[in-house]
Amino acid sequence: MQVSQANNVKVYNLSQGKTLPEWLSDRRKRALQKSDTDLQRRIQLIQDFDMPTVATNIKVSPDGQYILVAGVYKPRVKCYDVSQLSMKFERCLDSEVVKFHILSEDYSKMVFLQADRYIEFHAKYGRYHRLRIPKFGRDMAYHSPSCDLYLVGTSPEIYRLNLEQGQFLSPFVTDSIAINACSVNPVHHLLAAGTIEGRVECWDPRVRRKVGVLDCALSSITSATDVQGMPSVSSLKFKDGLHMAVGTSTGQVLMYDIRSDRPLLVKDHHYGLPITMVDFHSQQGLVVSSDAKAVKLWNMKTGEMFTSLAPESDINDVFMIPDTGLLLMANETPKMGAYFIPSLGPAPRWCSFLDSLTEELEESSSSAVYDDYKFVTKAELENLGLNHLIGSGLLRAYMHGYFMDIRLYHKAKSIADPFAYEQYRKDKIKEKIEAARVNRVQIKKLPKVNAALAGRLQEQEQEEKQTRKPDESADGTNLLKDDRFAALFKNPAFQVDQESEEYRTLHPLVSKQQKQREKKLAKQQAILQQFEQLQQEEPEGKPSDEEESSSDEEDQSWRDELREQHRQLREEQKSRPIERSQSRSRPRFYELKAGEEFSATKTPVKRKSNASLGERVAKEDSVTVSRTPGESFGSKQLTFKLQKSEKEQRFQRLNAEHHKERRKLRRSAGELRGKAQGKSTL
Repeated sequence: MQVSQANNVKVYNLSQGKTLPEWLSDRRKRALQKSDTDLQRRIQLIQDFDMPTVATNIKVSPDGQYILVAGVYKPRVKCYDVSQLSMKFERCLDSEVVKFHILSEDYSKMVFLQADRYIEFHAKYGRYHRLRIPKFGRDMAYHSPSCDLYLVGTSPEIYRLNLEQGQFLSPFVTDSIAINACSVNPVHHLLAAGTIEGRVECWDPRVRRKVGVLDCALSSITSATDVQGMPSVSSLKFKDGLHMAVGTSTGQVLMYDIRSDRPLLVKDHHYGLPITMVDFHSQQGLVVSSDAKAVKLWNMKTGEMFTSLAPESDINDVFMIPDTGLLLMANETPKMGAYFIPSLGPAPRWCSFLDSLTEELEESSSSAVYDDYKFVTKAELENLGLNHLIGSGLLRAYMHGYFMDIRLYHKAKSIADPFAYEQYRKDKIKEKIEAARVNRVQIKKLPKVNAALAGRLQEQEQEEKQTRKPDESADGTNLLKDDRFAALFKNPAFQVDQESEEYRTLHPLVSKQQKQREKKLAKQQAILQQFEQLQQEEPEGKPSDEEESSSDEEDQSWRDELREQHRQLREEQKSRPIERSQSRSRPRFYELKAGEEFSATKTPVKRKSNASLGERVAKEDSVTVSRTPGESFGSKQLTFKLQKSEKEQRFQRLNAEHHKERRKLRRSAGELRGKAQGKSTL
């Protein structure tokens, strides 16, 4: 059993504890229960209170004697008898259960809405009847005075199935595309249907017509809620004849008085998940609302949080046993949850032992497991001189050290370090002195690492203080005071090298800024000295023209310094290739072998192609220049023939030989033409 305390309210998790796997034999389980202390100490509220994979729905019969749970896989329903604290029966189904309702006081009459559009009616012995509805169902409600079963789903119609006549009646047609939830008022039997558009339509079964509409989507958007998307109604529940709770798909719960179209209270779960269940605890005046992450209990009138439950797995369904403090939960795990909250009420009659158990736990205030022990490492044992105790019963090995009795630790500490109290006293006195020095004037010393950067930051901070208005607050954080950047001014590995090329490229005016800083400091010192010597004389300010000339001189010097820095960087970059070339090996000389002729690497054609047109024409032999008299725009005509490559000459030679051969083989068509003319004359 695990105890948690949220908002000073103790919650006992009865399902927490060690469990045995199903594949173990009964003999092995009995043996483990006798030998394992964790299994002996666990609280098993109901025997075999689990599902093979997931539990989807959970309910308690109206007489409070039976707990019915639906789950997968395979789809099934289990019935537990609380008087025997064990399972009574188990039935497998053809499809998963979406919702189920208990029609009688016990388990003898039940109806199941399944995922394949089928409705199954069960009796004590098993399935009684099975029928199908036109659309997929999402919720159902039972109207006991008329024996009508209302079914809603992915259609605008509310199907009515009369269980007394055994036939469908004419449905109620709503103004919505689909309906997510429905509920019947226990007092005046008003039917409320929550639509996908975020409205609640109320129908009177006596006159079979709609009597009112509530717009919950618009009412859920307030200044205190964070709505993402379209709020549709996901759950409904009536408390009495007038009050109703509506849960939305965006995580809000709205409390309504059905006489008004405005909600009394809007409570946000702040998870953005659909509200799957809404219920009431009448004795404490609380609302129990649940989504997939948490179950929250809060005051119905003020919305103040009472407590909350957040299991490790997602929540599918929650059932609060009326007038008790026991809460049952169907999770996305095989084991179902059971929580007991003594502040809500007593335990049910069939588990009354929980009251006495929780009272004993509250009365017995046991200390923590390691309150009387001290954890020490091996180095600390060496300092204390207790190495010889390793392996004995006085030390218990744990992780990278040992646990030892706190009394033994204090005794060994006093022997190994007798002046520990004196050192402690000196440290305390030093702390008090440092605390008293805070009110004194402190001299700001620059750190040893990156002192120039620290100085610039201090100057910037002082300038911001001077320019900042009194009512303005400081923007940003100071690197010198921020612990995240403490290593920047303490660790030498973060030292900035101002002589490196990268730094000088990014900061070309470091020397100029340093000179300006020194000049500014010298100017301040001169002013201070002048103020001490001439206390009665007020130093006159500079005229405006002098200030302008000084600013022009500073700008000119700044530009000159910038050019000088860039010139130095360019000279350094130029000198590096020369140095690298000088560092290389000396050039090697080669002699041409006897009988060999030197051939150039580049062909004359390529050299000729790089020359201009006039140069190439001048080198050709076959160039003729003719003069044409009488022309006004030029009297010279130039004719030249370029030298072709060897490949082009070979191609032309082969082409000429081919044409010559074709001429020899060609037959003239003149004879045929003559014969044709002769025949025509005849």
